[in-house]
Amino acid sequence: MSRFASKKLIIQFLTFNAVGLINTAIDFLIFTLLVWFGVFYLIAQIIGYGAGMINSYVLNSRYTFQKDHTLASNKQKMSRGIKFTVWNVTLLGISLLLLTILTGWWGLNEVVAKAIVTVITLGLNFYGSKKWVFTASKPQIESS
Repeated sequence: MSRFASKKLIIQFLTFNAVGLINTAIDFLIFTLLVWFGVFYLIAQIIGYGAGMINSYVLNSRYTFQKDHTLASNKQKMSRGIKFTVWNVTLLGISLLLLTILTGWWGLNEVVAKAIVTVITLGLNFYGSKKWVFTASKPQIESS
């Protein structure tokens, strides 16, 4: 890997993490408030994660992976949106499973379990976003 490519990857990872902090803050705040108000923690996870996911798509598209929405075809935008949704629903499933294990089997507090799950899914999310969701696709050449 060239020095430029390494530097770009580091900057991209740092940007992804900065966006992730914002997403996590949104997710954690909503999750914690809902649990505090008595909402079942798995339902709170779905709602909080969903809010963070929407923010993630907007900010990561625009800043982390710099996908120019004005140049992308509708088909490319749709494909990216579908991949993003599939990947994040997969991560949501993983997070729900881990939350259930950590709270139900190991007896951890919901917020502590949420912190552990967040660390685990962060790495998975960057990898999947970089390698699958926001991969550069070749421009479509339309035939006349």
